Amino acid sequence: MWLKKIELESETVKLVPLRKDHADDLVKAASDGKLWELWYTSIPNAESIDEYISKALKEQVQGTALAFVIIEKNSNKIIGSTRFCHADKVHQRVEIGYTWYAESYQRSFVNTECKQLLLSHAFEARGAIAVEFRTHWHNLKSRAAILRLGAKQDGVLRNHQKMAKGVYRDTVVFSIINTEWPVVKVSLDHKLAKFR
Repeated sequence: MWLKKIELESETVKLVPLRKDHADDLVKAASDGKLWELWYTSIPNAESIDEYISKALKEQVQGTALAFVIIEKNSNKIIGSTRFCHADKVHQRVEIGYTWYAESYQRSFVNTECKQLLLSHAFEARGAIAVEFRTHWHNLKSRAAILRLGAKQDGVLRNHQKMAKGVYRDTVVFSIINTEWPVVKVSLDHKLAKFR
């Protein structure tokens, strides 16, 4: 298995592998902002949380994903979720996706801190040659957040997926490659220093 179960921790957040018993706390976190109402993303609510977790754990068993809950250490509260996904052991590529945060933690230190942990693990512990990020064309907040990390836009996959309401999703693909990681890491350190 290229992705191995691990906890990742920084000064302010902890990423803990997702378990079934996290369901209620994840629904509480998603309730901060009723995130499931965003039409261009799929964030779980009370009705969909079991399927959301089952899918993540199934992909973990297959070796293609590793899902985490995000814990804000000061409150010891689950505030969202993120995931390594679409892992390709042969080509040493992985995507960071399925990321969402309770509304009160959006546009804070949390995204930068979580991404720094995940990117450090992917490039330094797993030897990834590239880390991808994908988001819906209409998710402007997500696109801006990915660019702020230092990722570059690779392109747009037109009509990439059919969504639940029968509309098609154009997916914007970004990446950071291994030779860019040192400068991206310095940039993330600089951004996080402003929060401390």
